[in-house]
Amino acid sequence: MSGPNSDDGQRSGCPINLTLEVLGDRWSLLVIRDLMFGNRRHFRELLSRSEEGIASNILADRLKRLLDKGLITRADDPSHKQKAIYSLTEKAIQLVPILAQMGAWGRRHLKVSEELSIRAQLLEEGGQSMWDAFMDELRDAHLGPGHRLSPPGPSVAAQLQAAYEAVCAGRAPNLSR
Repeated sequence: MSGPNSDDGQRSGCPINLTLEVLGDRWSLLVIRDLMFGNRRHFRELLSRSEEGIASNILADRLKRLLDKGLITRADDPSHKQKAIYSLTEKAIQLVPILAQMGAWGRRHLKVSEELSIRAQLLEEGGQSMWDAFMDELRDAHLGPGHRLSPPGPSVAAQLQAAYEAVCAGRAPNLSR
């Protein structure tokens, strides 16, 4: 049993503590969010399209940490010798329900922007079945064909993106599923 004096560097064996040791800094979760919801798979995309303005040295550090913790993988981009493609692992894909709940909590208790909270609204309203479908889409995109657990249905990622674009354009999003 892990304790405060353990040799593995963990403060305790508490599952919440251990999760925070992996994900507990702001930037790690935002990088996962951008890979997951923004389909940003290259360093330059993660850097230049970050709403929060992550610095390049911080991004490089968080990518390294996420790689070391087994939450993402890095592969050479066949289209460009000096680029890498980052992908979520199954461990990261299983964070969808947690991120959906964080988004729901934020919508209820904080002052959020409509355009950046529409995805959270849809995920909250869609519940577990939408989360499962989204996780399957992420498995296809990040792990490759053959990792899907259920038959394909309407694209959750496309629904989330269409709703975001509708709000940005000043139109009411089509919330039908």
